[in-house]
Amino acid sequence: MTKDSDPDLPPLRLSVPEPEVRPGGRPDFSHVKIPPAGDVRRPPVDVDPEDIRDLAFTIIRILNRDGEAVGPWAEALDFDADDLRDGLRHMLTLRAYDARMQMAQRQQKTSFYMQHLGEEAISCAFQRALAPGDMNFPTYRQAGLLVASGYPLKTMMCQVFSNDGDPVRGRQLPVFYSSKEHGFFSISGNLATQYIQAVGWAMASAISGDRKIAAAWIGDGSTAESDFHAALVFASTYKAPAVLNIVNNQWAISTFQGIARGGSGTFAARGHGFGIPALRVDGNDYLAVCAVARWAAERARRNLGPTLVEYVTYRAGGHSTSDDPSAYRAAEESAAWPLGDPILRLKNHLIALGEWSDARHDQAEAEVLATVIAAQKEAEAIGTLHQGLHPSPRDMFEDVYAEMPPHLQRQRQESGF
Repeated sequence: MTKDSDPDLPPLRLSVPEPEVRPGGRPDFSHVKIPPAGDVRRPPVDVDPEDIRDLAFTIIRILNRDGEAVGPWAEALDFDADDLRDGLRHMLTLRAYDARMQMAQRQQKTSFYMQHLGEEAISCAFQRALAPGDMNFPTYRQAGLLVASGYPLKTMMCQVFSNDGDPVRGRQLPVFYSSKEHGFFSISGNLATQYIQAVGWAMASAISGDRKIAAAWIGDGSTAESDFHAALVFASTYKAPAVLNIVNNQWAISTFQGIARGGSGTFAARGHGFGIPALRVDGNDYLAVCAVARWAAERARRNLGPTLVEYVTYRAGGHSTSDDPSAYRAAEESAAWPLGDPILRLKNHLIALGEWSDARHDQAEAEVLATVIAAQKEAEAIGTLHQGLHPSPRDMFEDVYAEMPPHLQRQRQESGF
């Protein structure tokens, strides 16, 4: 016999997380607890994950408000002024590239684009921790990995325009780049699939006795997908040589981070249930990203297993050219973000070192923009969405089999190619 419900108990209800501020409200980031730069300890690379559980609830920072690099994580870096200037140029290039491609989409030269505005430091800095042969499994907001590895801007633009210079021959959406030579696995439109693929690739590298590691990338919203959790199971069980990156830019399309985060407090804390060391880092601090990425990559290379890293940042622009963020967040929210602009922060650091100036920065911006515009002219000379040269339909039959089977040969012939 079942017992009747107690009539004195309230009806059941669900709890739906709500963002702090809606459109028209005053931005409030008081919930983001930001420790002073240099305050967070740097543990040894071979530390037991149980001994650094606290690092999943703080934020590792190096650059202070005066542009100085301070603390133990800064001491572990060996960058000289030229390295820093290269990093600044990479971020400037990505930002200028974004602006030009955003404009090209508005001019109907491509169907779609996704900016990295405010997040440039994460991918541009992380690339510095990788070696030739390592493989990134990115989302659509890590083009800085390509920029920092020297991938040609013209080729990137040809892919966006889907013209005859597109290396993936029109098979992918714009911004879904792919380059094995530059350690950039083909982007998937099905969110989170790349996470489990990265772990599988890392496991294969270990099985074959190689020295190459994998880097998995995911946004805060996509951590709600099952592939994210499956990846953590396999990575922790087999100690896969991988760095598991979560870019927490506060918004998953139009849904704020609290929906996907659940009750864990932070995204990094999700690593605890799998015995994976987990850290949070200031994603707008180029030096902090470099330092943490190197630490995590070294763990992977030394057979110490995976590391989960959450980058705390903010998506300053829309989710894509199809999105209007004013519909779901306050207009002043971007300006109120407390961790600042990653480009300005590295610029101020170089100035504090006596290795940069406002005049040199203006000159660098002009030089970068000229380079980006020149690449765009070359790419557009090949073709854009509605004009110029495009991949042949014949290409759809290629690149699947080493030797084309008879049924595909017949289909190609029937198609007139």
